[in-house]
Formats: sequence, structure tokens, C-alpha cells
Amino acid sequence: MSIAGFIAKNALRNKRRAALSILSVAVSLFLFVVLQVVLRELTQPPEDAGASLRLAIRSRVSIADPLPARQLADLEKIPGIACVTPFTYFGGQFEDDKNVGFAQFGIDPAKMEALFGEAKIPRDQLEAWFADRTSCIVGADTAKLYNLKIGDKKTLIGTIYPTNLEVKIVGIYSGTMDDRNMFLHQKYIDEALGDWGKVGMWWARVESAEVAPQVIAAIEKAFANTANEVRAETERAFQMSFVSMWANIQVLIGSICTAVIVSLLLVSTSTMSMAIRERFRELAVLKALGFRRRELFAFILAESFGLAIAGAVLGAGGAWLIARSIDVNKVTNGMFPYLEVTPKMMGLAFGIAAGLGIIASLAPALGVARMSVVEGLKTLD
Repeated sequence: MSIAGFIAKNALRNKRRAALSILSVAVSLFLFVVLQVVLRELTQPPEDAGASLRLAIRSRVSIADPLPARQLADLEKIPGIACVTPFTYFGGQFEDDKNVGFAQFGIDPAKMEALFGEAKIPRDQLEAWFADRTSCIVGADTAKLYNLKIGDKKTLIGTIYPTNLEVKIVGIYSGTMDDRNMFLHQKYIDEALGDWGKVGMWWARVESAEVAPQVIAAIEKAFANTANEVRAETERAFQMSFVSMWANIQVLIGSICTAVIVSLLLVSTSTMSMAIRERFRELAVLKALGFRRRELFAFILAESFGLAIAGAVLGAGGAWLIARSIDVNKVTNGMFPYLEVTPKMMGLAFGIAAGLGIIASLAPALGVARMSVVEGLKTLD
């Protein structure tokens, strides 16, 4: 029998225990990878090529506090701003679905191309949107999730504003990092609210990333000491402000991951100690035959390491396979457009498994090293 065969035979001697050991590592590392993926999606929102050029301009008091539409003229005069549009979150629901998983925004359709240049939409659909104030365009992910087609008419029941909107879908866009939103005419929302004269916030595009800090300062200065002071920030900073509302989600998920790893370490160490203690007599025989301590340690380490890596392949590999195979957008009801298991996450999971395999082998290896041949032979199987 070869050395590898000898190690494998010992590792699988108690097949139930070996299977449970592998499954415990697999389940723990699967949970670890999933938590890391969710943490990445929550704390590092995806960005496209135009994200560094877009600015969010909202009320300094609260994001729920609307701004006067008359601010548009002042914003357009600020040097460095290429375009600016209202950006009003409507927050509607479908009559037949109270859990709509996408956002609806009222904007100026004429600014769509300049603001979101990466969005791909046929020209005829875009012009149809321009021509009909009651029309809208939706992202490809939302169209797929809700089986929406061009020509469909939907009623958006207002949950924030006291009005309902009858909208007609005339276009489907794609190519952005988040193809889930619906874009409406800001004027349609304004009219539905009785010539409201306000907007939820402003969304602007600067001429270059280099001038963004100066433009932000100029915007805030332009409305300082007025009844409607604003806060301007980059799209990235605006996204992260929503992450902060989850409190310290990074610490929470990090604590869960740590608890999972520590628990797994205790279980793995206990399992390996039990498995080796049952074989003290055999290991004593190997000592008597001339095997040195480091060779016996290598046998124990290889067994522990092999079980841990097998669990990592099953757990981390399973998480990677599931993330690639399922329609995440549909499963999460639009909460996440997609989930990505990065090479860094896989490397971290396998690194943890390797560390577990090494640490779990230390205690039983130390016991074997201290054991004399006579003491080992006296041990009952």
C-alpha cells in the first residue's frame, strides 16, 4: 500500500465521521462565502464608466425633503455641469403586486442620453418616450422579472405621493450596472400632483472627474443660507450613504463569519483528536517500526488537511456554482441584480480551510509525539 493510500484509508476509516467532518467544513465555508458576497454587494455597489461623472444633489435637511423646481436655472449656470435633471423617486406599486422590487424615477427624458450614456435603447423607443408624457422605459432585468413588454399599460399606485399614475411602456433599456429601474416623465408626476413645482432631488453630470470637487463646492455655495440648502455628492458617496443606514453591517457580518470559523475550528480539532486517539495503538506500532515523529505528524496533517480541503471544495465551490447558475435577480426579487463570488473570496475560503486543517492536526500530533511505544500499545482500540 502506498503512503497516499494509507492516509486515505485512515481518513475514511469511519466513513460517517469523515462525511460529517467534510459537511461541517462545507456548510460553514458555504455560509462564509455567501456572507462575504452579500457584504460586498452592500458595501461596494457596482459602478459603471459614468459613475465618476455623476453627482447627486439633495436637500441638506433630509433626502425625503423635496427641492423647488426653480433651482434648475441656478444649477445650469454653474461652470462644470454638463447636464442636470430632476430625479424624483415615485415609489409606486402594481395593482397585482404589492412587493415591487424596482424603483421608479421621474426625470427629464431629454437628459437621459447625456446622463446615462451607457444605457442602450433603440432610437425609436427613445423617441416614443420623448413624445408621450405618460409613457415610461424600464430596465431589461425588470422587464424580464415581471414579463413586461413594449405596449403594456400599468397602474403605479402611489405609496409616497397621493396619486396613481397610468403609464405605458414604450422602451426597454440595458447596458447599465443596474438594469432594474423605471424612468418616467417628471412633468407627468408634477401634473398628477397638481403642478407640484418640486422635485425629489437633482442628478447632474460634470464635464470631467477632475472638476467634480469644485462643482460640488459651487453647488452647495449657490444655495447656502437659503430656505432650501442642498448637499451635493458623488454617485458613489450617495450610494454609500444608504449603506450607512444599515448601521455597521460590516461589523455584524464580520462577527458572524468569525463565530462560524471559531466554531468550525473547535469542531474540527475535537474530531481529529478523537480520530487519532482511537488509533494510538497503530501509531505506536509505526513508531516501533522506525517511523519518526515528523513522519507521523505528516500523516496526521495530511489527513486533517485533506478533509478540510474536501469540505472547501464542496462548500466554497458550491457557493460559486450556485451564484453562476441561478437567476439572482429573480430569486432575490430584484434586491440584488447579481451576486459575484470573486477569486479573492475563493482564495480566502480555501486559506481558512488550509489553516483549519493545520491547526486541527496540532493537538493530536502533539499527543502522538509525547506517547511512548509502550503507552501506545497498552491503549485499547
